[in-house]
Amino acid sequence: MTAAAPPLVMWPQTDGTPVSCLEKLKTLRDNHAELAQIMQDAFEDAVLMGVDDTAMRRILADMVAGLRTPKHARAAE
Repeated sequence: MTAAAPPLVMWPQTDGTPVSCLEKLKTLRDNHAELAQIMQDAFEDAVLMGVDDTAMRRILADMVAGLRTPKHARAAE
C-alpha cells in the first residue's frame, strides 16, 4: 500500500513562525513522505505477522515519544 501524500502543514520554528526556506521545506516534505511509507510498511508487516494493531500503534507512538532532540545534546557539550 502506498502512503498518502504528505499533508500541507506549517512547520513551526521554536519562535512559532513557519519555516519558509524552500530547500528546508523540500527536505521536510521528503522526510515526511519517506517516514510515512516506512511506518506504514512496518505497521502492515507487524499486523500481518499477528501483532495487535492497537499495540503496534502504541509501540510506534512510544518510539516517537522516545526521540532525542539534537538541541539537548548541543546544550550538554
